[in-house]
Amino acid sequence: MSNIKTERISDALIEQISYILATEVKNSNIKFVTITDVRVSADLSYAKVYFTVLDESKIDKTKEALLEASGFIRHELRDRVDIRQIPELEFIYDESIKNAQKIEDIIEKLHEEGK
Repeated sequence: MSNIKTERISDALIEQISYILATEVKNSNIKFVTITDVRVSADLSYAKVYFTVLDESKIDKTKEALLEASGFIRHELRDRVDIRQIPELEFIYDESIKNAQKIEDIIEKLHEEGK
């Protein structure tokens, strides 16, 4: 499958999953979830959905709630994304933002020490 097609599908999944979580899923543990990336397998059978939350203490509860809602989300995606088969969704907490913040803090500290 072409890289352009998988990127297009990933972008559509990010947009639609975000919309479904914001407007249709009624679980209070899924409040303030941001979908940061979706990586779809070459055969479109699996998708890793990366997410972040505002309150890091609720990562586990949020991941569990997303897992419980994945069937509903896939069902809703069938009507919204134009692909033959909706991939299985695996929700993964996105550590990159936290890691980027650590690096930024280190750089800021080095700048302050250099003054």
